[in-house]
Amino acid sequence: MTIAVCPGSFDPITNGHLDIVRRASHSFDEVVVLVTGNPAKTSGLFSIDERMALIREVTADIPGVRVDSWAGLLVDYINEHHVTALVKGLRSSLDYDYELPMAQMNRRLSGIDTYFLMTDEKYGYVSSSLCKEVAKYGGDVTGLVPPNVHAAMEVKFR
Repeated sequence: MTIAVCPGSFDPITNGHLDIVRRASHSFDEVVVLVTGNPAKTSGLFSIDERMALIREVTADIPGVRVDSWAGLLVDYINEHHVTALVKGLRSSLDYDYELPMAQMNRRLSGIDTYFLMTDEKYGYVSSSLCKEVAKYGGDVTGLVPPNVHAAMEVKFR
């Protein structure tokens, strides 16, 4: 059984993230959307539990996808859960420059391979940070985040 992990903070999950998870689900038996970060911290827009609930909602229709969280080293999660691959979405060469050293370190520490999927061009400019900033100042993020996330952001910024 092949198990891939899509790690990230997902604060919040965007349609770009969701596209990567959907596409990864076609290549692996199981895809774990792994919300990373320290659960004791509340510095994000959404708590870890809120992020996980939102992600569960938007991935419920994707076979083989589950949601989990982790606050330690990613390689420890990989080893404990018998993960066979990491999947990361890339929007640009800047993402690649950021992700490559992490992929190489993860491979050195655990032997795991990282698979890079190029983001669909319609999501190439979409990031969680940018969506939060736009929504915070009353801008419309419809089509950039799933509807349940959009609604949750409106409540947070009210």
